[in-house]
Amino acid sequence: MSKKKKDAQPDQFESIESALSRSEQFIENNQKILTTVVLAIVIIVGGYLLFRSYYLKPMEREAKNQMFRAEQYFRQDSFNLAVNGDGNYLGLIDIIDEYKITKSANLAHFYAGVSYLHLGQYDKSIEHLKEFDADDKIIEPKKYGSLGNAYMEKNDVEKALDYYIKAYKADDNQYTRPYFMDKAAFAYEELGEYENAIELYEKIKREFPNSNQSQDADKNIARLQVLAKK
Repeated sequence: MSKKKKDAQPDQFESIESALSRSEQFIENNQKILTTVVLAIVIIVGGYLLFRSYYLKPMEREAKNQMFRAEQYFRQDSFNLAVNGDGNYLGLIDIIDEYKITKSANLAHFYAGVSYLHLGQYDKSIEHLKEFDADDKIIEPKKYGSLGNAYMEKNDVEKALDYYIKAYKADDNQYTRPYFMDKAAFAYEELGEYENAIELYEKIKREFPNSNQSQDADKNIARLQVLAKK
């Protein structure tokens, strides 16, 4: 071994020892702070686990039980009873108020938003749909599409179009995508943007030839081509 390598080894050991000494000194000097930090972490984690086990989970179960009747009314198109309850079971609004932090309360926002849409209360519909946190690809397009419908009912076609576009881009499936593409094409037509509408109808024909929306695409394209030339 060369002399340089022999000299380098002690230097490396000295550096390691020095670093270890500094670490030990830091721990010794800051022992109280580090102990406090560790205890705080233990208390926070332990507190969260206790909160989830003894408070959140029972609340989730209770909220889910309360939601059962409201969901039934919703599926029966009894939207007023779904929203306000029937006197024996809580409605969606009460579930949102009483079980705010639960998954059921979050889902209740979606049901309430769609219910208010059917009841013609579009501002309330928009408020609840925006509060709903869609965490899966199945329901997310329906959230955006319902927002589009609510804004369309308010004659705010530009915002409706924005949400229809979000709806058909949210998930690439053969049901919601062509449906909301068709809605977006109609919104483009309402705004006088005929070329964009034609482009969407052609895309529906290409990508979803077996969809219901594709059946009327040629007729819509021919009509819009006439309008575009005027």
